[in-house]
Amino acid sequence: MKQLFITATLLVFTLATVTVTQAQLSLSNEEIGNGLKEALTQGISKGADMLSQEDGYFKNPLIKIPFPPDAQKMEKRLREIGMDKDVDNFILTLNRGAEDAAQKAKPIFLYAIKNMSITDVMAILNGQPDAATQYLKKSTTAQLQAQFKPVIKASLDKVGATKNYNSLANTYNKIPLVKKINPDLDAYTTDLAIQGLFITIANEEKNIRANPAARTSDLLKKVFGGLK
Repeated sequence: MKQLFITATLLVFTLATVTVTQAQLSLSNEEIGNGLKEALTQGISKGADMLSQEDGYFKNPLIKIPFPPDAQKMEKRLREIGMDKDVDNFILTLNRGAEDAAQKAKPIFLYAIKNMSITDVMAILNGQPDAATQYLKKSTTAQLQAQFKPVIKASLDKVGATKNYNSLANTYNKIPLVKKINPDLDAYTTDLAIQGLFITIANEEKNIRANPAARTSDLLKKVFGGLK
């Protein structure tokens, strides 16, 4: 009787395992690809929407854009001579520029997602919690930098960051004995704005992988629930 019970238990366990495996295998490559692309599209759209809101960068300590590193001596010196308000306003407009440009990155990401191969899809699905984000970094960074920089420049001009910086730099460069500086504000802001996008997307990706409530469609639930 004991042996019969053990045999029956093993049979039930085996059948359960086979059922789960068959459920997983029932997902076609197309379903898997569409599910992952839907998840990435959802994460990117949500991330871009969050960052493009007022204070999307400025009040997020993970991605807030500070004074350019090669101009921090200038920041310190200007604060010493009572220009705290001007410096703070410049940092605010720097982040406003990134917020203004954030939505412009979405089409670049979505194009990369659309053109993912099934090999890419499977590697991402079974990879690390930020595998999709790493894929996007490799496939979009160069294009983002090329296309995002003029957008950032226009945004910085629009919100007054460039004007504020030039004013600060001119004031600083008139101080006796200081080394004159002129960092590339557009390149600096572009790099940090893109970095902030990837950090935000990575957080959204991890959330979809780990949190069932974040899987807002039946396809997402099927792909991530059945294969993870």
